[in-house]
Amino acid sequence: MEIIKALKDFPLLSQLDDNELTALSNLLIKEEFEKGMNIITENDIDKEMYLLISGTVDVIKTTIYGDKFVCATLDDKMHCVFGEMALIDNDKRSATVLAKTNCMTLKMDSDAFNLYCTNYPKAGISLLKLMNINLIRNLRAENENLRLVYQALIEEIESN
Repeated sequence: MEIIKALKDFPLLSQLDDNELTALSNLLIKEEFEKGMNIITENDIDKEMYLLISGTVDVIKTTIYGDKFVCATLDDKMHCVFGEMALIDNDKRSATVLAKTNCMTLKMDSDAFNLYCTNYPKAGISLLKLMNINLIRNLRAENENLRLVYQALIEEIESN
């Protein structure tokens, strides 16, 4: 597998030049997961981000009652990155990412990310900006979901 070629397909990395991509590729660790394995486990404290190179994963959340539900299915054609918040904070994982098929990922931990940002500050700023755009997009979607749930609750209460 040509790592640089694969990295160029990820929107998160689209603004990096070949030199920056090469340096980044040297910090990434190839990791494979068999179908049914957790790549990330909700509530664990980790410090890795993953780029999905091949395979399909389910993003799973647990309700307050312990029920699990799939909130997203991601595949390699989507050029997905997950776990990126762990590069910035040291908090619990917000969801489980389960290998739905055999998967290959490229993993980077926060120490490697900090080293990369120190050595390539322009690229680091670009990555942080794109990560923030993704986080903001997710936050806006969650705000809309909360609005819809709240509206449904109000309608349910008013109908009784």
